[in-house]
Amino acid sequence: MSSTAGFPVLIVGYGNLDREDDGVAWHILTRLAARLDAPFAVAPEEYEFTPGRDVDFFFALQLYPEMSEILSHYARVCFVDAHTGAVPDDVHLELLSAQLQSSPFTHHLTAASLLSLTTALYPHTPQALLASVRGINFGFAQQLSPDTDHFADQAVEQIMNWLEKS
Repeated sequence: MSSTAGFPVLIVGYGNLDREDDGVAWHILTRLAARLDAPFAVAPEEYEFTPGRDVDFFFALQLYPEMSEILSHYARVCFVDAHTGAVPDDVHLELLSAQLQSSPFTHHLTAASLLSLTTALYPHTPQALLASVRGINFGFAQQLSPDTDHFADQAVEQIMNWLEKS
């Protein structure tokens, strides 16, 4: 891993804000920004990626290959997403390594695969963490279910702890 990154930390949240708990990453980014006294959009339609702070925030519907260029500029990256029953913990943090992962879906890119792409294209791979939060409801709404809202608060605390570690 190279230490030539231009910016310290990027928090990448992804998911569909209009599908209840699938949008948990947006809520976590909003809470993290408030805790860090960092500017962040009040509503998704106002969101614009603006790099250059100690902690930057990036939100997207899904991960996509072009993001590898953005990741290449950071020393540390935390990916934030919802999960369902495949992960046993309500809030799961996991250090990631760059590795290609196959997917049965044609339009699905995992965080580890995105890191692998970053490594292949650029001379830098950031230290990476995946924060995955259990989603309960996936209906058509922008609010979180009560359980996932509680899990989001737990995730914020755990990510804050990760941020404090250099």
